[in-house]
Amino acid sequence: QDVQNSHDDRNIPIQKVGIRRLQYPITVLDRQNRSQHTTASVHMYVDLPHHFKGTHMSRFVEILNEHHGRISLAEISDILDSMLEKFGCETAHLDLRFPYFIEKAATVSGEKSLMNYECAFIASSTSGKNRNALDLIVEAAVPVCMVCPCSKEISERGAHNQRSTITIRVKTRERELVWLEELIDVAESSASAPVFSLLKREDEKDLTEKAYDAPRFAEDAVRAVASRLEKDSRIVWYQVESENQESIHNHNAYALVESGTVA
Repeated sequence: QDVQNSHDDRNIPIQKVGIRRLQYPITVLDRQNRSQHTTASVHMYVDLPHHFKGTHMSRFVEILNEHHGRISLAEISDILDSMLEKFGCETAHLDLRFPYFIEKAATVSGEKSLMNYECAFIASSTSGKNRNALDLIVEAAVPVCMVCPCSKEISERGAHNQRSTITIRVKTRERELVWLEELIDVAESSASAPVFSLLKREDEKDLTEKAYDAPRFAEDAVRAVASRLEKDSRIVWYQVESENQESIHNHNAYALVESGTVA
């Protein structure tokens, strides 16, 4: 007996049903090396009409397996189309969250190391006349260093600083590409200083002094990023978050800016 297809009489449709946190290998476009292999945490959802008791969870993994070795930004539309067809649903959602690595050279010593950033592709598609219209958001969460302008202004010796995360989400015009490296660069240049995996003493001195000379509130960071994104004709929607892990307060400082059209 197919229990999932049995009738449900509660008359409550479900907007999203599926699987979450499935670890799966994917390929991501890399501006320097053309492509990068990484492992994504995969979330896949479809809608469920009110009259069905459940959905067939195994089909999500079957669809991924059909695209094994080819799961990339270019394949997202095909994966969503497969979900719409196999489930006979109206909406399909695919969320790929993955670590992305960039080789960075320290500011003075030139020592190279790999820096990881948490990134995501968040996509959805709808059946019917708009079936081929892919709704795609690209996300990059970038760790940075922030020096408090208020602390610097009132303190005679130094200023408190914190590790912060600037998260940028963008939606671009159809067939327009924004590289993850571009979003990361915008975030790092909008903070007091970037962070690195490997620093020598001369690098630490250089970075801390540069950060001290460029104090930023969380509000400053999101405004600086937003002003850069506003000038990019490829981007039709963006959302920017800045969260500072405060070093002398028992809370985090947070700011958000959003603009454009998401749909």
